[in-house]
Formats: sequence, C-alpha cells, structure tokens
Amino acid sequence: MEELNKDKVKVAKISDHRMLTAKLNVYDWMSDIDTPNDISEIVEIRFKNTRKGFYHNHAKLPLKAGEIVAVEASPGHDIGIVSLTGELVREQMKKCNLRKDVELKKVYRKAKPHDIEKWTAAIALEHETMIKSRKITEDLDLNMKIGDVEYQGDKTKAIFYYIADERVDFRQLIRVLADTFRIRIEMKQIGARQEAGRIGGIGPCGRPLCCSSFITNFVSVTTAAARYQDISLNPQKLAGQCSKLKCCLNYEVDAYVDAQKDIPSTHVHLKTKAGDLRHIKTDIFGRKMTYVYNKDGVDTFVTVPVERVKYIMAQNRRGKSVDTILREDVAVEKKVDYENVVGQDSLHRFDNDEKSPRKKNNKRNVRNKRRFNKKSKEEGAANSVKTSNEKNTSKPNTTPNAKQGGKPKQGGSPKQGTNPKQASKPGNVKATKGPKPNRPNNRPRPANKPKQNKPKE
Repeated sequence: MEELNKDKVKVAKISDHRMLTAKLNVYDWMSDIDTPNDISEIVEIRFKNTRKGFYHNHAKLPLKAGEIVAVEASPGHDIGIVSLTGELVREQMKKCNLRKDVELKKVYRKAKPHDIEKWTAAIALEHETMIKSRKITEDLDLNMKIGDVEYQGDKTKAIFYYIADERVDFRQLIRVLADTFRIRIEMKQIGARQEAGRIGGIGPCGRPLCCSSFITNFVSVTTAAARYQDISLNPQKLAGQCSKLKCCLNYEVDAYVDAQKDIPSTHVHLKTKAGDLRHIKTDIFGRKMTYVYNKDGVDTFVTVPVERVKYIMAQNRRGKSVDTILREDVAVEKKVDYENVVGQDSLHRFDNDEKSPRKKNNKRNVRNKRRFNKKSKEEGAANSVKTSNEKNTSKPNTTPNAKQGGKPKQGGSPKQGTNPKQASKPGNVKATKGPKPNRPNNRPRPANKPKQNKPKE
C-alpha cells in the first residue's frame, strides 16, 4: 500500500509540472468580451513543451483554457491541455500559415480520471526512456543526440526528438527501441534552436528565451545584422544558449538599414585645415559621426552632425578644404539631462558645513551655564563668610535629651545662641538644612561647591 501511495504522489507531482510548464503561451485578451457564440469550433491544444495543434470541436463542448481533453491521434488518442479558444484561434492559424479548408483532427471528450492516470503514468516513463535510448544510440555508434522523448496520452506511442548534423540511418535504432519499450516509435529531427525552445531558460536580457515564448518560425541570422547595428563581432556576446547567433539580432535590423540610407560613407577621410579627419563611430539614430584628427601631436576626437559631414565631403570633392570642422554660427544644443530639483538624491547632502540652529542653541546654553556658575560662586562665597561668623558666636547644644524638632525637658533650656532643631543625641549630630540659595529656576546645582547651611536668626 505504501508503494502505491508513493507512486500516486509521484504521478500527481509530474502532472502538476506538465500543467505549469507551458511554452509558446498566448494571452487571450478577448476572453472578457461577450461573443454571440461562446462555443469555439476550433480550439488550440498544447502538449509537451512547444508542441501545439489545432483541433475541431465537433461535439460543441464548452471548453475553457486549462481544461484537459482527449483528442484524436494516429493511432489511438492523445491527452492535451486547452491553451486558447475564441476568435484568437483563427489569428493563430493565420500566423502558422494554415488554411481554413484543412481537415483538422477532432476533440473527443474531456479527459476522464482513468485517462489522466494513464497519461501521468506515461509522463513518468519519459525521462528514463530518454536515458536508455541515448545509451542504445551510443552502442550503435550513431552520430546523433536524442534531446527529448514524449509519450502519447494512451501510452501506445512515443516521439523521439533528435539532433544530427548529417543524414543518419536509424532503421536499426527503431527496431531496437521498439523491442525494448514495446511501443510504436516516431523519430522527429529538430535543430539546435528548437531544442533550446523545448528546454527553455533565461536569456542574458533577464527574460525567458524567445524561442520558448513566441517564435515559431526560425529565420536565418547572419553577422551582417550585427554589422548594420555597429555591434562588436564577439562570438561569446552574439551567440545564444543554442550556440547559434541570437534571434534578437534580426528584430531591429530593418530600422537600422533604413536609417543608414542617408548617412555618408565612413571610409572617406575629411580634409580640413586642421588636418585629415578619420572616422571612428556613428550614432545612427542621433545622426552624428565621430572623427579623430591629430592636433599638436595629440589625437583629438570631435563629433560632427551628418549634414556638416556631407557639406565637408562636397567641398573636398571640389578640391577645397574647410576652415573649421564645426560651424561657428550654429549654437550647440544643450543636452537635457536629469535635474535633481529637491536635492534628496545628492550623495553629499550630509556634508553641509553651514551652521545649524541646533549648534547656535548649544552655544547659548553654554553661555548661560557659565553665567549661572559665576553667580552661584559669588552667592556661595557670601554665605560661607556669614555662617563662619555665626559659628564663632554660638556654641552647639550637647544636651542628650534634646530631640530634633521637639521641646527641651523641664528644668533645662537650650543655651543662648543655639537652635532647638539643631540639638540631637551625642554622636549623631546632623547639619540643619537651610534655605536654598537664590538661583534661576530649573538650573542644576554646581557640582564643585558643597551644600551651604544657613541657620535661622
């Protein structure tokens, strides 16, 4: 039972992987538009990787994108996923150069649970079959590479995709594969670009590969496309993951060819009184050409507009040399660049040396503190002189029964010049707390001066 449960979990994971890995996906932007007939007569069905097909919905089934259906195959039936319905299917047929009168295969039904179980079980055999078939081709010493294997939904047929540089006689290979796997064998040759599209990946631009996203017809790419666009002929930069020239080199080559029709030849040197100018590079869409000339033994670069280059060439053909490279009466246009108006993006915004109001407040606090210390010193000196004179004229009361804050016992009276609150037990004489000196509110007491006691008079 445990082994069966593990097989079911494995089959479910493979099914989910097939559902998520869709190549050449098309966004149906007309899905939310109401049409008179919601049931599509023709639907697009996708299979493994980049394999797709158009099928006739003769049973008028209400199909939606993402549903698993059983379709006609030869022989038997195949299982696929609906990828597109509605009016966009006809547009996709035009893109694939399919005529309307072509007889299409039929959609049988929506897939049943036992159809899906057999389909997922066939998917689980694909990787192992590919590894074994590669070993068989190696044993037969065939100059070919099997890149992928796809089982039919009913598990009666398998398609072997292979790559070969030259013609290969694989009749013996088909016999061995049929005897080994007990299924019908179909061999299909693909190129390096199709293999990259089936495998998929991320390009140097950070986006999914074009061959696995939308390209269905692969056009030949040459290095002339790179020359028209002034791209460095570096094989490592120009080659894609298929080791061929990148397909995106052809995307903008037509615009570059049209823009270069009005640009003069780059092989002609310009003759001026400052010297001969040699071409370095061209800004095709900016219509500017950069030249270099020797000035006082130093190579100097100068950017000249295309119209000025044409004028200089015309003068050179007449045997004349222009005085200046650039026209003096033409004002140089100021390049509009990004301006940081607020200043929040400056890297030196924290390096401002201007005095802040906080620093001024700190100086004012220091100045007030000095004034307070000076005033407290003067008051402390006056209080100390006054208390010393009073101590010389009065003696402390040493009566043991006198209590602080209480009345003396009968028969006894404090001596003259003593304060009853100052009387206490012997050995526990406490200094009286005099009134606080006059100082500003909310100011700390200076730490360098002791607390002064001022007895009541």
